[in-house]
Amino acid sequence: MKFITGKVDRIIAFFIPTNYLKVARYIIAGGTAAATDLILLYILTSVLHVWYLLSAIIAFLVAFVVSFTLQKFWTFDDQNTDRWKAQATIYMLIATINLGLNTLLMYVAVDFLHNHYFISQFVISGLLAFEQYFIYQIFVFKKKAASADSVHHTPTQTHEH
Repeated sequence: MKFITGKVDRIIAFFIPTNYLKVARYIIAGGTAAATDLILLYILTSVLHVWYLLSAIIAFLVAFVVSFTLQKFWTFDDQNTDRWKAQATIYMLIATINLGLNTLLMYVAVDFLHNHYFISQFVISGLLAFEQYFIYQIFVFKKKAASADSVHHTPTQTHEH
């Protein structure tokens, strides 16, 4: 994966200043997950004739795996695999809350406002992506700062009398 992400980073750096690299990565990773979500939503709903809300849930779950993997290892450059289970749990909690929001907003947009399901999902996904960036940055993939104790820690010496 590093080979591919390294190539993509070089392409991004050609067009965008490096201080915006994380945002560009987030947009590309999120776009990849969103494309996965929208393509599956379309196939399940329009081709396989699955109820649009069930289609939205299935597509969301598949896109979750794509999103977590890209956001953790590429966007937020968190290569630590010791905490991945805790991070995935928090990420899933956030994703579950957003799935509820997504489903509610889809229901309102399609059944009450009579918007097309596909356009509704596209707009709702964009709104939720904006909110998620900050939540992921602050709560899921935050870099752990070295504590003052660990930085200035000297081994305790014991003297036997």
